[in-house]
Formats: sequence, C-alpha cells, structure tokens
Amino acid sequence: LYAKKNEVKASLFSFNSEGSCEKCNGLGFIEMEMAFLDPIRTICEECNGKRYKEKVLTYKYKDKSIADVLDLTIDEAADFFSENEICSILEILKEVGLGYLTLGQPLSSLSGGECQRIKLSKELKKKGEVYIFDEPTTGLHVSDIQRIISILNKLVDNGNTVIVIEHNLDVISQADWIIDIGPHGGKKGGEIVFEGSPRDLINSVKSLTGKHLKMYLSDS
Repeated sequence: LYAKKNEVKASLFSFNSEGSCEKCNGLGFIEMEMAFLDPIRTICEECNGKRYKEKVLTYKYKDKSIADVLDLTIDEAADFFSENEICSILEILKEVGLGYLTLGQPLSSLSGGECQRIKLSKELKKKGEVYIFDEPTTGLHVSDIQRIISILNKLVDNGNTVIVIEHNLDVISQADWIIDIGPHGGKKGGEIVFEGSPRDLINSVKSLTGKHLKMYLSDS
C-alpha cells in the first residue's frame, strides 16, 4: 500500500530491509552485553525506536507513516484498513480475541496462549478439514483456555472435524464425543474404558475421568 501510494520500492517499508534504521538494524533498540548480567536495551537514538530511516517516515498513507501503522492495535487497524482486503485478516484476529495486540508487536513478547490463537486464526475460514490437537491448553492461563475452546468450537461449527488429546476438564466438558483411555497411566493404562458423551461419562463407574468431571461440573 505504501509503495503503491508513494510510488517507491516496497522494500523501503520493511524494517528488515532497505528501510531499516542503519544504527539499530531495524530493531528499534541498542543492546549492550554485560559481563555477568543480562543485556541492557536502550531505545535507539537514531530512530527513536521507530525502526526506520527518517526518510521512510515521510511517506504517508491516510496521513500515517508506516511506523504509526505498526503502533496501531489490531482493533484500530481494522478500522484504518476497513476498505482494504487486509481487513478480513484483521477481523479474524479480532474474532479470536487478539484485537489488543499491535501490528508491530514482536513475537517474542507474546504469551503461549496468544501464539496458539494466532496459529488457529489461520484455520478459521477452512471447511472439511481434520485437526488433531495434543493438549493445546498446556501452560495456558484460564482466560486463554476459554479462548482456545471458543476457537475449537468455531472450527467444528465451520464443518471441520476436531480431535483433541486433553486432560483439561474445561475442554472435556465441551466435547461432543469422548474416548477415555485408562484406567491409569503408563503400563496401568492403554485400555478404552469409556466412549460417549460428557453426560454419559459422568455416570460411568469405570472412568476416573468421569468421576472428576462430575465433581467439576457440580462445583461450577
């Protein structure tokens, strides 16, 4: 967009290419190594943390420089690019609850749950696919788990098949069909002790999962 609007090369608007600040190489900060301490980062004095050469920031699109746009949240960017095809991608990211992230936010600053949602957002428009997830809630905050469940439900609503290997009771309670393998772990497991819906699972006398799910649902 910026290259077309200003009739210049697209590479100028990448902070990993021609347009990057020469002092910080497009990082926006200078990192100083310390002998016995963690490195210290200071904002680059050349670009003031903008990552770009000064000349690049003079090119505008709707009165905003490329650095201004990277500072926009996804919610704000969806409004800013409302008439552009990029808006459809931004709307999907909003749909999975990531509207508060900024466009230029480094991946290293994202939580595990945020990274999971970004990966899943790419699949939300697909239909007729089969997805297998191996404990997708591991290490996630409770609020992130609810977001993941919402996304999994949307995948199913779109006509996809979702298979989840999971111990989390929040996820198990949302399943359409459960296959419980046990009765215990390791050498004491490996048998199918139950197949059916969550409602039937809580009444199973063989399933330890059913016992815990029943307690979980009665407390919630």
